[in-house]
Amino acid sequence: MILPGSDAHSIAAGADCIRAGRLLGLPTETVYGLAADVDNDSAVAQIFTAKGRPADHPLIVHVADASAVDHYATDIPDFARALMTAFWPGPLTLILPRCSGVANAAAGGNPTIGLRCPSHPVAQALLKNLLDAGPTLTNPAQPSGGVRVWGVAAPSANQFGRVSPTTAAHVQGEFGGDLLILDGGACSVGIESTIIDCTRGQPVLLRPGAITPAQVQAACGVRVLSKDELQGADLPAPKASGTLESHYAPQATVRLMTAEALQTAVKLLGKDSSNADIRPSIALYSRVSFKKASPHVLYRRMPADAASTAQELFATLRDFDAQGVKLIWIETLPDDPLWDGVRDRLQRAACF
Repeated sequence: MILPGSDAHSIAAGADCIRAGRLLGLPTETVYGLAADVDNDSAVAQIFTAKGRPADHPLIVHVADASAVDHYATDIPDFARALMTAFWPGPLTLILPRCSGVANAAAGGNPTIGLRCPSHPVAQALLKNLLDAGPTLTNPAQPSGGVRVWGVAAPSANQFGRVSPTTAAHVQGEFGGDLLILDGGACSVGIESTIIDCTRGQPVLLRPGAITPAQVQAACGVRVLSKDELQGADLPAPKASGTLESHYAPQATVRLMTAEALQTAVKLLGKDSSNADIRPSIALYSRVSFKKASPHVLYRRMPADAASTAQELFATLRDFDAQGVKLIWIETLPDDPLWDGVRDRLQRAACF
């Protein structure tokens, strides 16, 4: 069931759902999450089951603000506090040492925990209701009517490894009409958060996103290391969401190609009008325009800037799947740090 996230009654229903140990479809600025009370191990277990996700692959914890961090994390370095001040609420996840005895299932047995504060107004309204022990549907006039929930585990609301959802309809398509979903419209960022490991004495980039390493470094005054630098020092990175080699993949096979290779391939397809089977089987997503698109290809123009491409990327891949294509050709991206988040998602999608 989809409820309008802008309605206070919907927020109360969502909070009741979380407090009762059930799952909730929750919009964030990045993607929609499949949320559960992170301190309820049986509720969190439902996330792993519903997604088909390995139980040792940790989940990110979403909190209303930095006041909830000390409930989950310990030995928090100053540079991590600076990043919270600079980027929360927003699309930045921080990996921190986990307090003993909390969020055991969500952490997947790891001694660290990923925390983030989403900026989406619906997510904020829900998290503040839960944190403040706000009104419930059974006690709408009593501010302390609910049980306090410090945070929710909320990985992307899709089957594990597949394309993340950026609308409420995407979530319903994944899990059916029985799941309660708060509708917050299309996600404004469109790809998952930047993940920074804060357990190494200086920030380490584990997953690129809308917030770049340069922005992180400028905010905290400490140089950001790459995962390659960790590996060079023989230091394994902690496990984190969305960092497996294969991820974010549509049903169709993804191939990354240069603009020149795409143009050659489309020309070759255009010369073959006899093979009707090709017509619906290939999709093309590129910044290069084609004066005369081949009738054999579904064509979608990629935006010229990284932020707009990120915002529509997953919806575009889902649309290609819905139209039954078997192969998706995507133009390789500009060699610019602003594109690193999109590049990361496409490289993982092409590995599936």
